[in-house]
Amino acid sequence: MNAIRIDGKAMAEALRGRIASDVRLLQNKCRVTPGLAVVLLGKDPASSVYVKTKARQARAVGFNSRQYLMPSNVGEAELLELIEELNADDSIDGILVQLPLPAHIDRWRVLEAIDPAKDVDGFHPYNVGRLAAGRPALAPCTPLAVVHLIKTVARDLNGLDVVVIGRSNIVGKPLAVLLGDAGCTVTGAQLQTRNLPDLCRKADIVVAAAGCAGLVRGDWLKPGGIVVDVGINRVIDSTGTAKLVGDVAFAEASDRASYITPVPGGVGPMTVAYLLANTVYAAVLRRGLSLVTTPETPDISRPSLVGKNLQSKG
Repeated sequence: MNAIRIDGKAMAEALRGRIASDVRLLQNKCRVTPGLAVVLLGKDPASSVYVKTKARQARAVGFNSRQYLMPSNVGEAELLELIEELNADDSIDGILVQLPLPAHIDRWRVLEAIDPAKDVDGFHPYNVGRLAAGRPALAPCTPLAVVHLIKTVARDLNGLDVVVIGRSNIVGKPLAVLLGDAGCTVTGAQLQTRNLPDLCRKADIVVAAAGCAGLVRGDWLKPGGIVVDVGINRVIDSTGTAKLVGDVAFAEASDRASYITPVPGGVGPMTVAYLLANTVYAAVLRRGLSLVTTPETPDISRPSLVGKNLQSKG
């Protein structure tokens, strides 16, 4: 079997086009331009590139995009003061503090300081709780991206068995909630899970998000299954060249699965696109706008508003 690659890069481009349409609609009908503020501490090369990508794409869809670059030794009080200022700024709809943070900064104190209505990363306990309760919430971007990618190749998820490898607050746990809400039977696993290969062989869908290069082998997979690789690992190949690989042994898995996401070019681009979608969602909710879904563009994953028209209440 030669698995079909799920092209996250192309899907992200299409998603951004729909988001740009929503932004124009907001601007024309409601005189609202969504605002996104991204805060970066230090000069980590990977984080810097990621933040620049987010800012560039935010500008491209018509956002008011701001970047706040702070030294890695900045005091926690100063960072919290900036967040408070952004919370009070009505032109800002989304606040993202790039992780990881320096060791002297209390990560949870920072994440909990962000106004839940502007928490476009979906990490605030308020949004985590609402997501778990099945209520409308700002959900983490990577799980939303994964559900979107899966739904493009398996529209009806009811009754499908899914194994999610990795139980982080950023990916694994919220993804299990989203997939469960979609009708899947979800098994949450991790590196220490007993008989992990056997669990995967019974699954219709395997999502690998453990941060372990090449963990999932081809013979772990059910023939014809769907594989979503969330892992991003930098390794050195036999020629001494650094490259990015996922948590799945791609060549082996491609011989066994029906669909598979590549690394890079799979989940990553869609994660950034859903950051933009979450910002539009926050802009709409903060202003009490009602939503009308157009029949030709049904929701593909919550809480994205792409493909929706906006109407002012009253």
